[in-house]
Amino acid sequence: MSETSDLELASHLKKMQKKRSLKENLIGYAIISPWLIGFLVLTIGPVIVSFYLSFTNYNILSSPNWVGIENYVNILTRDTRFLKSLQVTLQFVFISVPLRLGFALMLAILFKKRRKGGSIFTTIYYIPSIVGGSVAISVVWRQLFNLNGAVNGFLEMLGMSPVSWLGNPRAALSILILLSIWQFGSPMIIFLAGLRQIPKELYEAASVDGATKIQQFFKITLPMLTPVIFFNLVMQLIGGFMTFNQAFLITAGGPLDGTLFYAVYLYQVAFEFLRMGYAAAMAWILLVIIGMMTLLLFLTQKYWVHYGEE
Repeated sequence: MSETSDLELASHLKKMQKKRSLKENLIGYAIISPWLIGFLVLTIGPVIVSFYLSFTNYNILSSPNWVGIENYVNILTRDTRFLKSLQVTLQFVFISVPLRLGFALMLAILFKKRRKGGSIFTTIYYIPSIVGGSVAISVVWRQLFNLNGAVNGFLEMLGMSPVSWLGNPRAALSILILLSIWQFGSPMIIFLAGLRQIPKELYEAASVDGATKIQQFFKITLPMLTPVIFFNLVMQLIGGFMTFNQAFLITAGGPLDGTLFYAVYLYQVAFEFLRMGYAAAMAWILLVIIGMMTLLLFLTQKYWVHYGEE
């Protein structure tokens, strides 16, 4: 009789625990429901719709017309501007990202030691990352490098001829690369946090063994910092492929498509030519390219990224 009552009690307790667990889960879902609804409606929904539209001929003014993989075939085999935009974007990424990370690491090393007022200077150097991608800064940058801008005015003061910075494809791309490098604040802060996590005992032991500062940098700092370098590299690579504001506002993709970044061309196709289906296909191709580049970094990290437990 007691065994039966014990089983009934255990069964009753399990039911109570399930009800309590369900109640707690429902409360949790209710709390996160605003974010969850926003994520489903504003993120997952548009992703699914864009994937469908990439297989259609859609111009906003009429209903989507299913064309299968025609958009992808045209992009990859017939669209010369697509290849040009991809070439310009790859050139921009492969030049600007290493230079930005190198400059950020150099300044992070300078700010590593805690000095009086050091946090103020760190904040000042971080500001370009906040405002660098804004419309206002892009407009200012365009005015600086105009034919009658401040940069050419300075050159004339030195007795030099003015340069058509925005009229030459290579010069225009160099200006955008320079602007990108100037926005080094975000990776600098991450590098600084990583540098301050390296044990001082390693440097002290290396100094006792007679290692120079340069040897300490290559034997201690860089190996210990490789996880942070890897993180910064992945984030900056993704951001570089999606660069839009600077190229659109300063050069509008010109001259002669010399700064036709992938995102700028995608914008032109979607909102100037109203080829939404074609633009959606371009967006998915960009996703695949970024995914492949990121995957390549993850596959190679075992050869150069050193984690603490290894």
